[in-house]
Amino acid sequence: MRAVQVETTTGPDDLKVNDVPEPTPGADDVLVEVHSVGVSFPDLLLSRGEYQMKPEPPFNLGVDFAGVVLDPGSSELATGQRVAGVAGWGNAAERVASPKAWTFPLPDALTFDEGAALPMNYLTAQFALKDRGGIREGDTVLVHGAAGGVGTATIQVAKGYGARTIAVVSTEEKAAVARAAGADEAVLVDGFKDAVKELTGGRGVDIVLDVVGGDLFTDSLRSLAENGRLLVVGFTAGQGIPEVKVNRLLLNNIDVRGVGWGAYAMTRQDFMQQQWRELLPMIEAGVVRPPIGATYDMDGFGRALTDMDERRTLGKSVVRIR
Repeated sequence: MRAVQVETTTGPDDLKVNDVPEPTPGADDVLVEVHSVGVSFPDLLLSRGEYQMKPEPPFNLGVDFAGVVLDPGSSELATGQRVAGVAGWGNAAERVASPKAWTFPLPDALTFDEGAALPMNYLTAQFALKDRGGIREGDTVLVHGAAGGVGTATIQVAKGYGARTIAVVSTEEKAAVARAAGADEAVLVDGFKDAVKELTGGRGVDIVLDVVGGDLFTDSLRSLAENGRLLVVGFTAGQGIPEVKVNRLLLNNIDVRGVGWGAYAMTRQDFMQQQWRELLPMIEAGVVRPPIGATYDMDGFGRALTDMDERRTLGKSVVRIR
């Protein structure tokens, strides 16, 4: 079978589509025929050897996937059932052995492309907003990088919890993507602090979700209302990791909270399944429906990562395996 592999950690231009051995499922694995694979920021870092997890090359890329169960093993899934799944890497292949704890029933309302766009981004958003952010109905949530995969997921999950959402984007084109995903308002990144102040009547927002970092960080803190929470998810701006002057936290009674979903969820046996069950009503209500951006074939996986790296990505990019 074919898989997208990293042979040398020299970046997305050097990815290879190779013939590899068929997977051998373990006792707690589900054998799945993969139809679509989501393109994720960890894939880009893995291709460069910059991710916190460092598998030994050659290894298969692919965090999120969607497909059809070939053998359910000891899981409660059924042969022929549509599923989505997630792992640290390894799912960009024609068939995968996916741990049953990380493999989820895919509702019929969603396509395989949409299923492959769900797990990492939406489970991250749910963990960030609920477990780390303590979101409540009526909160106002400010979302940086709001036209990307995590950003659009956060908008939709926040709406599912009954929150108001304000998207921060770099262009009017991206503002349209964020609004289409469900954002109540969208503001441009230049001058976003003042725009947020106006939109909230000077109060500020309850939660900021930041996947960007860089020089936006201080103005994000200044955008928080009293008892607000800034959730740190990533640093896609590539401008270094920002520092916090803790007197800002003290004076305004605000928090900065780290969001490390993967390391947390993958070490707790039923945690992802619980998260998926919480998302299902939002999917069934139509609030959660991943916006798909560009699609690529297997040979285009490297180009998909380059497009992401150069900030051309709108919504979630997907690689179609079949």
